[in-house]
Amino acid sequence: MTTTESLFLDQEPIDTANPTPRYIQLANRLREMIRNGSLKPGEALPSERTIVTATNLSRVTIRKALELLVREGLLHQRHGSGTYVSEEPGRIEQSLGVLTGFSEDMVSLGHVPSARWLQRSYALPSTQEAMTLGLSPGEKVLRLHRLRLADGLPLAVELAVVPARLLPSIERIGDSLYEALASAGALPEKALQRMHACRLPTFEADLLGGEEGETALYIERLSRTGSGRTVEFTRSYYKGDRYDFVVELTLPRPRMDT
Repeated sequence: MTTTESLFLDQEPIDTANPTPRYIQLANRLREMIRNGSLKPGEALPSERTIVTATNLSRVTIRKALELLVREGLLHQRHGSGTYVSEEPGRIEQSLGVLTGFSEDMVSLGHVPSARWLQRSYALPSTQEAMTLGLSPGEKVLRLHRLRLADGLPLAVELAVVPARLLPSIERIGDSLYEALASAGALPEKALQRMHACRLPTFEADLLGGEEGETALYIERLSRTGSGRTVEFTRSYYKGDRYDFVVELTLPRPRMDT
């Protein structure tokens, strides 16, 4: 008997009186075993027969639990071989409370940021871009399409569009767009950011090392200077299993009657 099989057999039985569906209970148990290191990256799970013996659950219930964790990226399955704990890299956390650029975020978190250019050119804007940036007819934009990485790990595919008049020299733009905007006297001070879950398109999936159609995070950001001038319209795809956005919430104090 392997160590992993013993680990499963030593677990308490699933609580059949608990109203939580049994496959969810099993998934929660497996998720905790992965997170606390009892199940290590790259380690194979026991056979379904062993898990049936350990949990007294049906094969259908066990498969539903495993499928849930596969969708979350915590497990992966090899045809004809079995189910394994994913060798998932450490997740990156970014606060939503402060407006900063990608490079600054990564440095502050102790990571080494880098970028791979996909496109860096002047062009006429799309109708949406012209309206969003408030451009005059015929005014051009600078398109900055990049793969963003931290410690060499691909995290996001980002397309930033800025009015060409703000950055007339492409050669002066390094890895940090915000540094270039600051040098041009157009550093953003506030932004409106919208995000929603989406299916990862083929192009972005290839760049991020993911699967087409897997769950990802799509983000649009419209940034302005302190005077309200729009200087940046960015659209990004983030790989959902590598990036967490974190926001701290506070309860407002009740108003006191005077």
